Amino acid sequence: MKRLRLSFWFMAIIIAGLLVGCGEKAPTVDVDATVNAAIAQTAAAKPTDTPAPPPSTPTPATMAVTSLDDVQKAIIQIEAQGTFVDPAEGLQLNAAGRGSGFIIDESGIAVTNNHVVTGAALLKVWVGGESSPRNARILGVSECSDLAVIDIEGDGYPFFNWYTGDIKPGLDVYAAGFPLGDPEFTLTRGIVSKARANGDTNWASVDAVIEHDATINPGNSGGALVTSDGEVVGVNYAGASSTNQYFAISNVEAQKVVAQLREGQDVHSIGINGTAVSDGDTLSGIWVSSVKSGSPADKTGIKAGDIITRMEGLVLATDGTMADYCDILRTHNPQDTLDVEVLRFDTQEVLEGQLNGRELALSFSFAQELGNEVAANPPASSGGSGGGGSTPPAADYSYTVITDNSNSMRMEVPTTWSDTDGSAWESDGTIIGGSLAASPNLNAFWDTYDTPGVFFAASEALAQAYDDTGSLLDVLGSSLSECRYDGRKEYADNVYTGVYDLYSNCGGDGGSVIISLAAQPADGSFMIWLTTQIIGEADLNALDRILNSFDVIGTLPGSTGQSSGGASSGQTQNTGGGASDIPADWFPPAGQASIVIDNQSSMDLTFTMANIETKLVAGTSQVVYYPAGNHTFTAASPGFDSQNSECTLAPDAIYYYVSDDSSWGNCVQIYP
Repeated sequence: MKRLRLSFWFMAIIIAGLLVGCGEKAPTVDVDATVNAAIAQTAAAKPTDTPAPPPSTPTPATMAVTSLDDVQKAIIQIEAQGTFVDPAEGLQLNAAGRGSGFIIDESGIAVTNNHVVTGAALLKVWVGGESSPRNARILGVSECSDLAVIDIEGDGYPFFNWYTGDIKPGLDVYAAGFPLGDPEFTLTRGIVSKARANGDTNWASVDAVIEHDATINPGNSGGALVTSDGEVVGVNYAGASSTNQYFAISNVEAQKVVAQLREGQDVHSIGINGTAVSDGDTLSGIWVSSVKSGSPADKTGIKAGDIITRMEGLVLATDGTMADYCDILRTHNPQDTLDVEVLRFDTQEVLEGQLNGRELALSFSFAQELGNEVAANPPASSGGSGGGGSTPPAADYSYTVITDNSNSMRMEVPTTWSDTDGSAWESDGTIIGGSLAASPNLNAFWDTYDTPGVFFAASEALAQAYDDTGSLLDVLGSSLSECRYDGRKEYADNVYTGVYDLYSNCGGDGGSVIISLAAQPADGSFMIWLTTQIIGEADLNALDRILNSFDVIGTLPGSTGQSSGGASSGQTQNTGGGASDIPADWFPPAGQASIVIDNQSSMDLTFTMANIETKLVAGTSQVVYYPAGNHTFTAASPGFDSQNSECTLAPDAIYYYVSDDSSWGNCVQIYP
């Protein structure tokens, strides 16, 4: 079983106690119409008759809150009972937590926070300080907006109207709720101090937030922030008592989301009660406290106590907030298939799967598989640079995409492996395929055991010369006599299958680790050989990036034209809508997006997005694959101010970015 080596620190994480934590007027009688009708009846009567008084029209009663005196009647206290897994406390069976909420319709429709109710087995609701609870059911939730709508049994309830005036600093507001789990209602007074505050926290990413100074405490979460007329300005959801800063979700955002939630639709949600966590170093993600039954997260196999570390290839919560997680959800439809990586914390297993797709299963990572091997055999050289500069720790590696000279092969490598070679692969003067190599120092990589690097080759001739991938490795292994052979294992990804050999103590005790991989696409048209020398843990992470990105994308040098590349042999392509005119290598792997970066300027261009740095010399172009989602990017050329912009990439889409001497480009979608 593959386990990550994580420090015990994580179980000591304490989620900061910041969780805290709100109608139309009756129609008037048309007096003029009533009087006119009475006059007409009088005129039609005989002169000696006594006119009858007109029938009275009663004023319809209203249950809407119109003053501070009535606010308590429509404020509710909610107790959510269920099983939760807390980062600090661990498993909590049949636990109960309390928050607040408020009624917005006399039928019992009420608003609260997502973090108050999601994952609960049952809800108990006390209306206006009642002594006996009522049952309620969840209609819809929004993780990112931290909102939920529930339906309380019964009807005829007092309710709130939304405030329709401008929300400006200085507006008098009142925070209503049941803080600290106490059944005693509280109402505190303050003013709006900021009309638009930052809404990114470790449990939500709200687009429109109000900052105020009406004191709220844990338990006020989901309660109403109201005006002196009892109209709702916002939904309280966070606070910092040490600085007297308290926050409410603006009614501008709340009304839009609540309208969908009360119709039974979840909004920007996968069905978790989550918190962003980070150790500030190598581990970050969304801690799952509970999971809503039947939700996409539940169907994928995500459980309470899991940490969602990646979504669509993007590492989550690196800044300690839910911002990246929510940006991904907001740029996809609820039914879209999204890749996820999960750390099952109690077993230390790393799982991969898809929301609205395949269920979670154990994932394979050389960094996990060989981590102990590298740790047990540290290199004799402190840096392992072989003259190319010291190897940085894993967190310091950034990556770039390189291609061979014929543009038939590509892979991602660390930017510090800047000594590259993309020449054709030759044997006795005959071109037999393509090759691509990268290292801090290629000569040292080939000649010593103390420099990291990679060599990737592909050839139709290999497929014709060897019956299977194992036969190729048998021959290649003879050149590694100075290493200890540690065995052979099977390899498979979504395009290639084969085997790999593991060698350690290369060059003596404490020497490098070498991986030698041979594989073929499903049609067997060519064979690849990929060998990597590992010096430290950073290189293991680099190997994972290489294996996730290496591919044959065009016709190989020296081929007969049968090799079509991994993209076309491992992925079904849609040829409608002009796709037949698009080169095959422009199509991204399933679920990802590609950008054709075209540098038409007279200067070199460096394009950086999603931690991938791509360098293009003047007058060249390159296809780069990225995770789908919203990304920021930087484009830089000597002599020009750099460009900093954003690009939202849809799954399976192709984009074009072109830059020249007069202007920067934009991400323009060209397919579909």
